[in-house]
Amino acid sequence: MLDARIVMNTQSTDALNRWTERGKEFMRRTRVTRRRLAVFLAVIGPGLITSNVDNDAGGITTYTIAGAQFGYALLWSLIPMTIALYVSEEMCARLGVITGKGLSDLIREEFGFRSTFFVMLAALAVDMGNTVAEFAGVAASMQIFGISKYVAVPIAAVAVWLLVVRGTYRQVEKIFLVACGFYLTYVVSAFLAKPDWLQAAKETVIPSLHMNAAYLLMLTGLIGTTIAPWQFFYMQASFVEKRVGPRQYKHARLDVLVGSVSCMVIVFFIIVCCAATLHAHGLTNITDAGQAAQALEPLAGKWAAGLFAFGLLNASLFAASILPLSTAHVICEGLGFEAGLDNKLKEAPTFYGLYTGLIVAGAGIILIPKAPLLKILVLSQVANGIWLPVVLIFILLLINRRDLMGEHTNTWGFNAVAWTASIVMIILTVVLVYATIFNPSAAGLGGTILHLHFF
Repeated sequence: MLDARIVMNTQSTDALNRWTERGKEFMRRTRVTRRRLAVFLAVIGPGLITSNVDNDAGGITTYTIAGAQFGYALLWSLIPMTIALYVSEEMCARLGVITGKGLSDLIREEFGFRSTFFVMLAALAVDMGNTVAEFAGVAASMQIFGISKYVAVPIAAVAVWLLVVRGTYRQVEKIFLVACGFYLTYVVSAFLAKPDWLQAAKETVIPSLHMNAAYLLMLTGLIGTTIAPWQFFYMQASFVEKRVGPRQYKHARLDVLVGSVSCMVIVFFIIVCCAATLHAHGLTNITDAGQAAQALEPLAGKWAAGLFAFGLLNASLFAASILPLSTAHVICEGLGFEAGLDNKLKEAPTFYGLYTGLIVAGAGIILIPKAPLLKILVLSQVANGIWLPVVLIFILLLINRRDLMGEHTNTWGFNAVAWTASIVMIILTVVLVYATIFNPSAAGLGGTILHLHFF
């Protein structure tokens, strides 16, 4: 009996020790997980914000027209665009994290002022059109709710200016992250539209390329608004301003991945929503996202229309805050001026002056009677597509500099994707310009933008 008790006590002690060790291991893993989560939450922001702000007023207009005009036919392009978006943004995140410098700053240091001046000029021209597009989105969405653009646009401009000028980087980033969540309204709108999910899935995985100018113009617009050059400058500057270093690089990369995937998921639901309602009912002549929201009500119900309109307002205000910031970063970094939201107005007058000027000009153009808003909205996205390969080439030359990046240069896979994206955009641009010159009547999107040409 005594021997049996000794054996039982020994077994109980061993079992207790095993459970104690398991408990310690569980607590250790929990602490590690918490630390990793804390680091990720501290780093997350630039990638998620930058990717989702791509779905701005001009972008939503482009996605709306794509769904209304071509139905589900362009959904296949979202998969390669997701890959290209992640690869291009990850390169910028890596440049910022490893070098601690903004993209415009690196271009000036490595390629000289002439190249930087060209980048600054292009950024100012393209982003000016994009900023106008954002305030056009504010006007269109608020008109649906019965508020005149002459009231809504000035209020929005003042609100955006106060948010950025009076807040710190951390405060502004938190508000931007909340704004990202409101994009889920498009997911709800798509489900309320009751699309043909099987057809949508089929068109997503099976490419259907059409060689005509209208289709290629829209494809270029989709790529231009999804992978916009301004985002590279803003995101890299954000990682630098947030002081994310090489030790947090893997968390920065995860931030970019989450942002890229969530961005394209929202694009998918916007196109599906418009394809299931507008295209299915023959409403292919939609000219903007606001008109689409109004047209959705009799087709998918007032909730779908209201959510679509609210999503447009959120996206417009979100992007109207960030696009001028990107331009201000490009120019101030290129010229060597102080830049960043943690600087006070007196510490960075040029930075905040540029930001203010872009907001005033963008909002002011919208208030001009009979301003050609459709051309501004769509061509601003096409201009993004034209400028994209130029910026990508600069990024590729920088990221492959071993003296600059050390062991963090590109892999062959990243180089293949980025160079392919650049070459595809160059080919699309050449084809579109050729079609515009020799067959301008073919460059319109059917009845929607029949007379929308490059010249």
